[in-house]
Amino acid sequence: MTAPVTPSGHVDSVATTDMVAALIRLRAALDGVALPLDVPGAEEHRVMRRAMVDQLEDYVLPRLIQIEAPLLTVVGGSTGAGKSTLVNSLVGRRVTEPGVLRPTTRSPVLVHNPADVDWFDKERILPGLARTTGATGDPGALQLVAADSVPEGLAILDAPDIDSVEERNRTLAAELLAAADLWLFVTSAARYADQVPWDYLKAAAERSTAVAIVLDRTAPEAVEEVSGHLARMLTSRGLRDSPLFAVTEGTVDDDGLLPAAEVAEIRGWLDGLASDSSARAAVVKKTLDGAVRSVSRRTHDIADAAAEQLVMERRLREDVHRAYDEAIARIDDASADGTLLRGEVLARWQEFVGTGELLRSLETKVGWLRDRVVGWVRGKPMQAERVTVAVESGLETLILEHAESAAERAEASWRSVTAGQHLAEDSGRELGRASRDFRVRAERSVRDWQHGVLEMVRSEGAEKRSTARFLAFGVNGLSVALMVVVFAHTAGVSGAEVGIAGGSAVVGQKLLEAVFGDQAVRRLAAAAREDLNERVTALMDAERARFVTVLDDLGIEEGDVDRLREVSRRVDDLRFADKGPGTLHGTGDSA
Repeated sequence: MTAPVTPSGHVDSVATTDMVAALIRLRAALDGVALPLDVPGAEEHRVMRRAMVDQLEDYVLPRLIQIEAPLLTVVGGSTGAGKSTLVNSLVGRRVTEPGVLRPTTRSPVLVHNPADVDWFDKERILPGLARTTGATGDPGALQLVAADSVPEGLAILDAPDIDSVEERNRTLAAELLAAADLWLFVTSAARYADQVPWDYLKAAAERSTAVAIVLDRTAPEAVEEVSGHLARMLTSRGLRDSPLFAVTEGTVDDDGLLPAAEVAEIRGWLDGLASDSSARAAVVKKTLDGAVRSVSRRTHDIADAAAEQLVMERRLREDVHRAYDEAIARIDDASADGTLLRGEVLARWQEFVGTGELLRSLETKVGWLRDRVVGWVRGKPMQAERVTVAVESGLETLILEHAESAAERAEASWRSVTAGQHLAEDSGRELGRASRDFRVRAERSVRDWQHGVLEMVRSEGAEKRSTARFLAFGVNGLSVALMVVVFAHTAGVSGAEVGIAGGSAVVGQKLLEAVFGDQAVRRLAAAAREDLNERVTALMDAERARFVTVLDDLGIEEGDVDRLREVSRRVDDLRFADKGPGTLHGTGDSA
């Protein structure tokens, strides 16, 4: 690695190594931060972040590592400004083809002295562009042209139009300008007040990029007036010290070159930079420090954007959790307040226990004896099975309804904001409905729960299987009685309960108590209820995961914000250390 040289002539390799390491971490932090949600300003920040990463990769890091590389001058400007003609005239021969038809799609051309060819391999600058030595229409390639007329220590790059109608050309022009040590910005008398060039020049001023302006294709009689106006515009926009050259409108020779006298001043200035290592280093260091300072400052803007992403992601996540937590709570309530002991379930249960006369007796005689309850059960295995089927159907319907409702509420919450709306639409999933296989999974879960209840009863009655009471009810009968008790847990289970659900639960509880006793019944009911809640929660969590996975896949990390700010501060600390404000540590030149 070639380390920068300080004004005293000493190589500050340690400082450079530290800065390179800090900038590599900064690049990784910027490249790793996710800005996927369409919150206000997100697209602008995505473009900014990409441009910052590109500048670090294409210019800052390669240039910092190889500070002595030739000065890269990028010739940029508006459509029809005459950039290619100017480049050919500066080189003294046709090295780049002026575009007759707009937009011109071709590879950018970099002209260098033959002795400097090794500086422009893929590792040096613009590593994303393939190298070629021949003309090509591939904008993803960089054409290298060796020319003895270009002095050592200087390279000239002809970039596409910054206002091209082709987006790829505009993007490439921005990338090339961001990789430049020096902008040779070309405009014309007809175009110098256009907005697009001034947007670029404003960015150059903010980043302290070294800029020279060429007023091209200007009538001789208008040079003084237009140059004066342009100079005032440059001063008002922070570019007062930028050299301003004028090239009058004239004829080109058969090779497409301007008269040598027209470009002599520009060529002499560039040759002076190339021959004066101190002047060349000053330009490089000014632009480099400005680029580092700009990237570091804008990193805080990206951190703010990442924080906004995190806030929105949390809101969308909370919307999902709220919808499914409410669904679990509502199922819990409905499976305990007697809601399920209606319709088919109630009818089948009454068939099983013959509760018409029994309930009337319970309503008037609270202290009904446990043993007398036994007498009302007719021991009908088929009726017990029908109760089981009715319970299964009712519970499945309850769970499915709330799963559908939760999905609808969660998606509606997402669609209430732009970011969530786009997320729902781009997910490729029917988030507003329960999963297609949810009914099957709910059925299986309910049957597994019923089987678990059956096993609880069988295990609890292991020592009572031969008793008359156990035989009278059977395992199936006792298990459906336990289900009924669970479903009326909060509806009241005392003999004074006049509600249908409560009365049904009283019968079920009395049946169970006749076999197992009060304490065992309470324990069995609590265990069965807990098992049901766990299964319902597992079902809803799987549905919830459809939304949560979409959010997880965004890659929004809570630590991104602090990481960005931390690496940015580290870069600033190195810039300021021992050098004073405004200086890139290790380069020894003020911004």
